[in-house]
Amino acid sequence: MSDPRVDKEFYDLKDWQLAAYCAAVSERMFPNFALFARLMEFGDVAKMRQILDAVWDNLSNTGAKMNFEVQLDKVEANMPNLDEFEMYGASPALDAIVALYSSLNTVLSADAGEVLNVANMSRESVATFIEMSADDQISDDELVRFINTHELMQQEDDFHADILEIIQDDLPRTAALSELRELAHNDGYSNIGISDSE
Repeated sequence: MSDPRVDKEFYDLKDWQLAAYCAAVSERMFPNFALFARLMEFGDVAKMRQILDAVWDNLSNTGAKMNFEVQLDKVEANMPNLDEFEMYGASPALDAIVALYSSLNTVLSADAGEVLNVANMSRESVATFIEMSADDQISDDELVRFINTHELMQQEDDFHADILEIIQDDLPRTAALSELRELAHNDGYSNIGISDSE
């Protein structure tokens, strides 16, 4: 499922670039968790938002300090158990929190493999969402084509290419992070087109 444009470049990235990549994917997926949590009265959205903001602050060297090792348990406690929630929304919500967990891990100890897994997880989340809207009579080949040519998947692939372009550009790090955060915020819409604005 992974995007070949992204894979080969991952292992050349610096530690801060890997963490920024992970934070950007988390940011874009965050509304999937926020909406689920609000509708199901689950978890602590404000705390998860605070932790993700702290990741961005850490990357920007703003002097804000948070003990990310301590936060790992708090993030883990906000992962919906898919055995408890039958509804579809639990799955993208879980993916969003797993991405946040990986962002913390990447700040603590950068691992290109973990960030690549998060990138692929985001794409798979989009693919699953698109598949639900497909005609169940079409062939496997037609389904793959339907997913890959779908507007949401095109946006997803462009997003990952844009992340790499921004973090590999010669911009000052603070400017790159600011541009990346705005791109990932995506006017409040997630990778599957969900917004948590009332």
